Amino acid sequence: MTLSHADLRQFTGDLERYRHSLSRRVIYTPGVRFAAQHGQAYWLIDEIALYLGSRSAGQAVASDPRLGSLHFWTLTVNEDRSAQLMARADSGEKPFHTVEIPFTDFPLDQIDIWAGFDGEHWTLYLPSEH
Repeated sequence: MTLSHADLRQFTGDLERYRHSLSRRVIYTPGVRFAAQHGQAYWLIDEIALYLGSRSAGQAVASDPRLGSLHFWTLTVNEDRSAQLMARADSGEKPFHTVEIPFTDFPLDQIDIWAGFDGEHWTLYLPSEH
């Protein structure tokens, strides 16, 4: 399977959602599912979903209420195939959560996933699906 940035830009939003198997309050869009399938990266969805249900997430929201409704995740893959997954309250701001990944075979150099809370579920979606 292959994955390109052009593939991801084709997703512009629809009403279909997939429920995360470990965190029932997390759902994700077809674009995020496509990225996970074609990039062999369901671990990426898992990483974000597990954080969203963590004590650390609650502490982050307590320190910055904006995080209770929306935040922005970026996976950046380095040339040596290590990566960083960072979450920010807004672009240009210091990350409030960072995960160092020693190795990944994710095919893109970067992917952005946004997380929005509707009062019941966290929805993970690609920027083009907003």
